[in-house]
Amino acid sequence: MRLRIPAGGVSVVIALLLSAPASSADSFSLGVAAGDVASDSAILWGRADQTGTVRLEVATDQAFTHVIRNLRVEASPENDLTVQRRVGDLRPGTRYWYRFTSGATASDVGTFVTAPQPNSDATIRFGWTGDYDAERAAGETEPFWNDFGVFGSMEAEGNNFNIGLGDTIYSDSEVPGVHPVALTVAQKWAKYALNLGEAPLAGLRGAAGFYSHWDDHEFINDFSRFESVFTSGTIDGEVLYGRGVKAFTDFAPVDYSNRDGLYRTVRWGKNLELFFLDERSFRSAKASKDGVCDNPISGAPDLAPTAPQTVRSAFSILVPSLSAPVSQECLDAIDDPNRTFLGEDQLSTFLKDVKGSKAGFKVVVNELPIQQFYANPYDRWEGYAAERERVLSALQGVKNVVFLSTDVHATLVNDARFQTLEPGGPQDSGILDVSVGPAATATFNREIVDTVGNPIAGVGVDAFFFEPPPPFGVGMQCSGIDQFSYGEVEVTSSQLTITPKDIDGNPLVTDDGPCGSFVLSHQP
Repeated sequence: MRLRIPAGGVSVVIALLLSAPASSADSFSLGVAAGDVASDSAILWGRADQTGTVRLEVATDQAFTHVIRNLRVEASPENDLTVQRRVGDLRPGTRYWYRFTSGATASDVGTFVTAPQPNSDATIRFGWTGDYDAERAAGETEPFWNDFGVFGSMEAEGNNFNIGLGDTIYSDSEVPGVHPVALTVAQKWAKYALNLGEAPLAGLRGAAGFYSHWDDHEFINDFSRFESVFTSGTIDGEVLYGRGVKAFTDFAPVDYSNRDGLYRTVRWGKNLELFFLDERSFRSAKASKDGVCDNPISGAPDLAPTAPQTVRSAFSILVPSLSAPVSQECLDAIDDPNRTFLGEDQLSTFLKDVKGSKAGFKVVVNELPIQQFYANPYDRWEGYAAERERVLSALQGVKNVVFLSTDVHATLVNDARFQTLEPGGPQDSGILDVSVGPAATATFNREIVDTVGNPIAGVGVDAFFFEPPPPFGVGMQCSGIDQFSYGEVEVTSSQLTITPKDIDGNPLVTDDGPCGSFVLSHQP
């Protein structure tokens, strides 16, 4: 992170210089991070450049004149030289500074604020995004998609914390011409190091608390641990899951267990509680497994199996395969109540936790959108229709719940309806789902164009399906399918405000005008 001169003038700066190690070379070149920050603890992370003992210092001032922890951590090749340590017994609502040292060299100085006490009426601000890849095209030295500017804009917000929500690496990059897939732990380590070599991301992680969460590309596209992966030979899904967990937890300071996966909750004062859903560890295989949903024309999984045939036929001009009816076997698989997205234990725990929460607003950190938009649903909540309906039904009567999502490489905002185009018409749940991103990979528009092979397909889907209201379309409150973006959230005792923003930190504007802000109101 950039070193800022604190209030207090020259004397404080001199104290900082005198207390710091002699140099801050490349010994910790990938920055630092404070993960899973709670009211009394945080997991502090760095990466050394050689094996051996590293010192971790935590202080209550930027000059490190009041060091409250001085701990030893071992940098080992088994963890790709990453070092992390949970620090407990911290004070709620308090700012801390930290750094790692090795001999005469030191890391960047990181800082974070602990969560306030549950009864504290504090205003909380945070940002979230996902889907980022610093891969270069062949022969190039700069990232293909962008310069990771989303993260610089997020840091400039001065948030209490930020969330990296899924696809924090691309094991199978979308950069044209990049074919090798990161399947081993070492290959995945290299992907994390590549991304963290971009200063805006490393700077954001060091500037405030940072909650890390995975999705599919930490493993491989549309990953399920209960399906084999067919690329460069067959890899058992369970094997690839273990490799993905190892690499992710080495580079992301995060709470993970075999029992809970990445599911955890964290309270930020009286007004906010976060619920992080793990949508990879316990899910059933996709409905499209074994070719059950393959379209007879395309020979690939049908692009919109749950859309009414009248809608499919209308769009067959752009996508000819949609003219073919979907098999009943495919629809039965999607609706099968024995298939699970979260796993029964996580589902029960989440519903108990969110129903019992006393926070003014309940924010569900959701890897994949829960709203309904039909396109390629197998990997999302829509592809697990029975559990999706179970969750939305269970949340009826729970006040002030909102889903924050990524994954689809678009800013899509809508009610998470029970149904939209089905017979009987729209049935709202009253729960908003806001998806943002990507930060730095192919946009949804580009993916549609590449999949369909029609240069206007993305524009057509947006203009003639996402934007029009039912029964002609899904009536998105916002659909931005060709911009890099993040979401900014402010929570007070009476309001939760969500503002999608573009890569430069400006409120997002689409062809239809401003995208938000979106406000939930609450009577304390």
